[in-house]
Amino acid sequence: MTKLPLERSQVVQGSDSLASFPRTVAEILATIDNPDGNLKVLVRCINHDPIIAARVLSVANRAAVRARRDADVTDIYTATSLIGMTRVRQITLIGSLQSFVRNMVADDTGVTLWQHSVAVGVCCEEIAAHVDLPISVDSSLIAGLLHDIGQFWFQALEPDTFRHCCLDAAARNVGVEQLEREHFGVDHATVGWWLAEHWGLPPDICAAIGGHHAPDGMGESFLVPIVHVAEVLSNALELSGGSDSNHVSYISAAACSKLGLVWNEGSQSLFGRIEARARHANAFFS
Repeated sequence: MTKLPLERSQVVQGSDSLASFPRTVAEILATIDNPDGNLKVLVRCINHDPIIAARVLSVANRAAVRARRDADVTDIYTATSLIGMTRVRQITLIGSLQSFVRNMVADDTGVTLWQHSVAVGVCCEEIAAHVDLPISVDSSLIAGLLHDIGQFWFQALEPDTFRHCCLDAAARNVGVEQLEREHFGVDHATVGWWLAEHWGLPPDICAAIGGHHAPDGMGESFLVPIVHVAEVLSNALELSGGSDSNHVSYISAAACSKLGLVWNEGSQSLFGRIEARARHANAFFS
């Protein structure tokens, strides 16, 4: 049984007993501005992971059919030339993190939470591309995919207490983070922030994970409001099975203002892209 209230040292120690965080994610982030270095990282990762390789080649071969190419695509360099490094990088990032979290929690609750994470990650990408701000789409994707990593930690190391939190949150119609604070002394956002810092992720991604339920006053990073808004939209559009424990009861007006987001009839195209891409991504990575 974990000593309560939960402390950072316990979270870090617990994470060391679980799956190792994929080094490729940090390498991809570090080489994004260096196309040659980034491609080398991607090729190395893909060549060592047959599942990711199969997904990349599958997408590339579908593109080849549309382009009326006669020969099958059998290598990553050709795949990249056909579908672009951005798409290859997205598949690699989602695939790497999927394997990581599935090794942490292998039951149905982990699958449901991962589907929610993918939906939020796609929302983050679309919002980052939609707003006229200097925001990394790849960092937005990673922050969205990992925003609930603290919940995976709870599920892996404190499954009974965390299950009680989820059931109680649903019965009381409150956010699960409130029950986590009652039972553990901290919520999954804080646990996720501690984990992200332990793994050496960039400060803006760490802050986005830690602040996605309370984005106001979290500094100058645009990733914090992006992840917050993305989770609200993901739940509002019911993109990940409608998990009661993941509902967000409000959307921060300050977060929307910081991103320059105005919700009007013109937002429907954004919602449509988010919904289509999130459902496709979850089907593709299921």
